Parts: sequence; C-alpha cells; structure tokens
Amino acid sequence: MAEQGAPARPVMNRWWVVVGAILIQLCLGAIYAWSVFTKALTADPFHFTATQTQAIFSVGLATFAVFTIIGGRWQAAASPAMVARIGGLLLGLGYVLARLMGTSFPGLLVTIGLIGGAGIGLGYVVPIAVGVKWFPDKKGLITGLAVAGFGFGALIWIELADPGVGKLITRLGVSNVFLVYGIVFFVLVMLGSIWMKNPPEGWTPPGWSPAAGKTAAAGTGAAFDPAQMLRTPQFYMLWFMFIAGALAGLMVIGIIKLFGTDALQARAGMDEQKAAATAAAAMGVFFAIFNGVGRIAWGVISDKIGRKSSLVLMSALQGIMMFLFFYMGGVPSLLFLGAAVIAFNFGANFALFPAATADYFGNRNVGRNYGWMFTAYGVGGIVGPIMAGLFKDAGKAAVQAAGSKTAALEAALNAWHPAFIIAGIACLVAAAVGLALRPPKAPQPVASSASP
Repeated sequence: MAEQGAPARPVMNRWWVVVGAILIQLCLGAIYAWSVFTKALTADPFHFTATQTQAIFSVGLATFAVFTIIGGRWQAAASPAMVARIGGLLLGLGYVLARLMGTSFPGLLVTIGLIGGAGIGLGYVVPIAVGVKWFPDKKGLITGLAVAGFGFGALIWIELADPGVGKLITRLGVSNVFLVYGIVFFVLVMLGSIWMKNPPEGWTPPGWSPAAGKTAAAGTGAAFDPAQMLRTPQFYMLWFMFIAGALAGLMVIGIIKLFGTDALQARAGMDEQKAAATAAAAMGVFFAIFNGVGRIAWGVISDKIGRKSSLVLMSALQGIMMFLFFYMGGVPSLLFLGAAVIAFNFGANFALFPAATADYFGNRNVGRNYGWMFTAYGVGGIVGPIMAGLFKDAGKAAVQAAGSKTAALEAALNAWHPAFIIAGIACLVAAAVGLALRPPKAPQPVASSASP
C-alpha cells in the first residue's frame, strides 16, 4: 500500500471516470422521462388509469432503490465495470421486452418496472462509489457530476420521444420507442463501463491528504460498515430527509404533464392539445435541464457551505415550492419557473446524500452504505407518485358531477391539491430534522462479522 497522503501513479486520468459516469447515467435517467409516455398510455389503445401509469413508475423506482443495495454490495466485492454492464443489460432488456407486451399493464409493470428498474439500480451506484474514491478532494462536485447525466438524460429521451425534436412516439408508437430506447441504453452503458475502475489501493490526489478533506461535512472521518451505520440516529435522520425530497420531486416528475394539462385548461383557458404541449415543455425542457444543473450546482455549493446547511436549505425551499406550485401551474411562465426550481432542488438530493453518506460514514464503504441510504428514494418513489394518482382518480366523481365544463375543469385541477400539501409538509419537516444533525460517534465494532 502506498504511504498515506503520498500519491501513487494512477492507472488512468481520473476524469475519464466522469465521462463514463455521465454516459451510464444518461441512460439510467430514462426513468425520469416516464411522464412523456403517460398521456399516450391513458389513451387508445392502452386506456391505463392515472394510477396505473404511476404504478409502473413507482415499481420502477422501488426496484431501482432495492437493487442499489445489491449493486453497492456487489461492486465492492467484484468488478464495478461488470456490475455496471449487467445493469445496462437488464435496463436494455426491460425496454426491449416491453415492446412485446403490447397493451398489457402487467407486462409493462414487469418489463419496465421490475426488469428495467433492477438494471437502473445495479448501474446507478457504480459511478458514485468509483467517483468518490477517485475524487476524495471534491466529493460534492464529483457526486453532482456523476449523477448529472441522470437528470440530463431525461431531457434527451423526452425530446426524442414526443413532442420534441424526435417525435418518436408519433412516428413509431409507444411500443417501438421502448424497443429503440432499450437498444441504445445497452450500447451506451457498455461504453461507459469501460472507465468504471477503482483507483490503486492507497492512492490519493497529488497534494491532498485526508485531513484536508474534513471541511464540508463535519463528519468523523471514520469508516462505518453498513451494520454500524444502521445503528446510528444520523442514518435515519438523513434517510427521512431523503424520503421527503424524493417524494416531492418524483411526484412532480410523474404527474407534471397530467397536472399541467389540467391547470392550464382550468386557469389559462387553453385547449387540451395546447395545454398538454405546454406541460410537456415544462417537463421536457425546464425540469430536465434544471434537474441536471441542480446536481452539479448543489454539489459545488455543499463543498463551500457544508452538507448540513445545504440539505436544510434545499428541503425548506422545496417545501415552500410544493405549496406554491399548485397555484403556479395555471400560468405558462410560472409553470416553467416552478418546474425549474423544483427540479433544481430535486437534483440536489443526488449530489448531497451520497456526499453526506461519505462524509458521515466514510469513503471506504460508500458504495455499500449509500445503497442502504438510497432505499429512501424507493419509499419516496412509491408514496409520492401513487399518492398523487390516487387523489386524481378519487376526484373523478367530482368531475363527473360538475354542472358545466368550467366546473369540471376546476374539479379536475383541485383533485391534485392534497398531494402538493402533503409533499410540502414533508419537506419542511425534513428541513427541521436537518437542523438537528450532528456528526456520528466513531463506530463500535459489531459483534457479528455479518454485515447488511
């Protein structure tokens, strides 16, 4: 092992890890493009309910979160590149098989939700774990860059699908778009996996030492394994904060096209086609761009002002936006602004929480530890979108009972309101929890050698 703090010659330029990470994450971010398919899936020939469209999304998110734990443990024991490749294979396979499912809701639930979600989970943690080891001096920045592709990926796949530059859904149909995407995802992940290699044991960046890195986190610097981490209150505090941030952002991702269409028809007087196109632009351009920008920006911010301060600030801002966005959605410019701010804050979760996991519980086991932390994303992904879908479907009776078209449009919009209120409260509570965060005590040895 190289002497601590003495740089050994790396086997490659560490910035190639960033290139590989972005290529992989561009494909994994396809799950955030799901809203571009929801309108088509509620129409002929699919006729899915709003809840069914969100169920596919939520199952994908939950499977994603569970397989992040598996991927975190696996990449620590085996080759990170191999785990990334298997993830890419499953992601591509899930979308290719979805082409064969026709209009079957259970079929899409299994192929895109379960198989595709498993592929995303296996691939997602690899660039984060590898990146933190290559960039211990820039943890906030590197986690932001490593996952920025996930956010920007949504922009690419939405713009290619519909109604953007590609218009693939219109030209090919939903099922054929799944096929094309599956093939592209597989190829790009294989390419990005080339650079998913850990640095040599004991390597550190030239001129940097571990003592110099204790700035943004106020962490212990100790190496917790998962079993030790799960015995700390800090894990559960961060975990709850992540749930709240994921719940709010994933809810908006899942419903923004449906909600925006309802809001613009009810408040701006748009016809359904124009309202749907405007709402799609809110997701496909503003949300997608600022989701990616937020990941990088919040990573840099947290390296400057600290992870705790950044988490509290982000959670509070997101809570306020949840309350405001319901009212902003009926004005095109405000819909775009709200989508951008929510996306900017949502992107912060994926830069801040992996960096915070490394700060509080150490770099050595960050892949395994973050897998457990990331289960919060799965919880938020189930609760947020499905909750909104249930409120929307429950409001159908009020729409049908309305005595006029204007009243029906207003009833359709109001069905979304409770979901925004719940998400806003959750984020504000998360901000309060963040204020109470303190560094964990150094870990005590666990009696059993078994570790989660």
